Order: sequence, then structure tokens, then C-alpha cells
Amino acid sequence: MTPEQKKKRVVIKIGSSSLTSRHGEISRKKLEKLTEEIVELKDAGHEVVLVSSGAVAAGYRKLGCIVRPTSLPEKQAAASIGQGLLMESYSELFLSHGYVASQILITRSDFSDENRYNNVRNTIHVLLERGIIPIVNENDTVTIDRLKFGDNDTLAAKVAGLIQSDQLIILSDINGLYDADPRKNRDAKLLENVYHITPEIEAGAGDSGSTIGTGGMRSKIDAAKIAMASGITTFLGKAGKPNIICDAVSGRAMGTYFQVTDPTINLNQKKQWIAFHSGPEGEIHTNEAGRDAILMKKESLQTNFVNKVVGNFPKGAVVRIIDEENEEIGLGVVNFSANDILDPERREEDRVVIDVQDMVCHLDISIPVGL
Repeated sequence: MTPEQKKKRVVIKIGSSSLTSRHGEISRKKLEKLTEEIVELKDAGHEVVLVSSGAVAAGYRKLGCIVRPTSLPEKQAAASIGQGLLMESYSELFLSHGYVASQILITRSDFSDENRYNNVRNTIHVLLERGIIPIVNENDTVTIDRLKFGDNDTLAAKVAGLIQSDQLIILSDINGLYDADPRKNRDAKLLENVYHITPEIEAGAGDSGSTIGTGGMRSKIDAAKIAMASGITTFLGKAGKPNIICDAVSGRAMGTYFQVTDPTINLNQKKQWIAFHSGPEGEIHTNEAGRDAILMKKESLQTNFVNKVVGNFPKGAVVRIIDEENEEIGLGVVNFSANDILDPERREEDRVVIDVQDMVCHLDISIPVGL
């Protein structure tokens, strides 16, 4: 790490299997290695946010389970034990190097609500300004539909976009992205640089390669897509390699770099929230003229372009925009409630239903095809 290097804001995601022993317990040796590398980044002036898995893996044996539990109550109970153990270890190790760590537990609903989304961002910004290391995880003990955010790979990508990170680093038990499954094909080649995520790459993504973790290659590709759409380069590599974090920041690590080459693929904070975090509350079906206005002319959606409204959404809700072929064009924040849009007395008025500034089309966030 050299003094002349640009200081970066880095989000690091570490997987469960990279933190625990083969018995499912927290590995002190792995934690020490991870914290020492993060400390080296901090000493060099970089800002670091850590998205850490491992709560369930760290806690299930102390819950009395011989193997990782499969029922939601047991997973949540294990997480309630393991999360405390993880934070205790992280805090102790970082304090020994003079750095304070903080804990941020969130749920998907914190991201889907725009006010809470902004509050999370503001909190992390304050912590980073004070030199503190935020450690983020999903609040596993209260998640009601499923334990994962999608998974922590996706969570890390969303956090990276939330705080306008310079780089996302995903550490796991694999070396990176290959052109074939290296466990089945000896000739599989590591893809050191990926500039576009192709349908072939997505189709070839497999399931979780570990019995400890929950995120497989598909989740890592999805995370890279989210980060790339936010203008953030992503690195995927193996946690156990020496100096992997510092080398990843310096661009020297062995692994896969998902590179951002198109500066126009960079959604602002508002559009990131619309695209990746909001929960659409209804649909607006537009005619062909409306579709052309949105996709070709980059214009707002007017009242006279609306064919149909589905749902009873309020003003300010996020809705799906659907064309006459029943294909989803994108998402947008409506200026009127569903009832106001359908009001026959106001139907002929020249009103902007969705402003172009509050709209995200799938073309805006798609990653071009071709390696």
C-alpha cells in the first residue's frame, strides 16, 4: 500500500465459511487475518465497511445443534447467539489496533422504506467520518419471511451503492468466477476481468459451494450487477489468500474483477432506491406512444399515455410500468394516487403521471452482453 494511492471507500463482504472452522465455530485465526488486513487499509487512509456473515454458523453449536439448523426459529435463535459472539470478537480485535467497530443490523424493510433507507446511509456516513468501522449484517433474529436479504452478497452490493463506495470486495471460499465449474472441469479458466455479465455467465452460475454459507455464485453475480449499475467495481476472490484485501484494493489480487467501463451506468441515490430497494405497490399500463416516450425519447409518462391502472396505490408510491405486450419497462414514483389517475373528470388534463427524473427503466440498469 503506497501513500500516493487514491484513498477509497471500500465495502468488504466476508462469507460464513471464511470465518468459521470446519466444525462451525468461529475461527480466531481467520478473524485475526481479516481484521489485520482491514487495519492495514485503515492505516493507509481508506474507509471500510464490513458486511459479515457467520452469525448462524457461529451460534448453532452453542444452541445445542449438531448440524446447521434448517428451521427458521432455530436459525434465528442461532443467529441471536452468533451475532453477539462475532461482534465481541471483532470489537476486541479492532480495539487492539486502535479502531472502534460498530454494529448495524438491518432488514430489507429498512431499505424498502425511503426514509429508513436515508437514515441508514446517514448513520454509516457519520461513522465513517469518525474513523469507525461499521459492521453490517441482516437482523436475522427478526426477519419474518426468510433469513436472507437475498443473501449477504446482495446486501453488500446494496450497501456499497447506498454509501457510494469506490469498490466492493466479496471474499468467499472460491478463487473467483470461472468459465466452467472448477470442481467438475480441470480445464476451467479463471476469468480475471469481466466487463459485461452475459446470459451465459448467469446461466452457468451454480448453487452454494459450501455447507456453511448460503450464497452461491449466482448471488455473487447478482451482487456484481447491482454494484456495476451503481458505477462500482467489484472484486471476487478467496478469503484465505495472503494479503487478498489489500491486493484487491490495489488491483493486484488473484480473482475476478467486475469492471465498470461505461460511465453512463451510474444511478444516483434516488434511482438506486427505486431500482433495487423499493417495493412496487401497483402497475401502470402504458400504450405504445408512452413506451416510445419513455424508452426512445427519455420523456415523462403523461396521462394520455395510460391505458390501465392496477392497484390502489397512493401518491408517491413506486409502481411498475407495463407496456402493451405485458412487458415491464421499469419502475417509477407516481405523482398521483391510482384514483386520481383514473378520475374521468381529470383524464383529459395534460398531467405528468411519472416524471422522468423519478423513473428507472430496465435499459438504465442492464449490463451489456458480451465478455
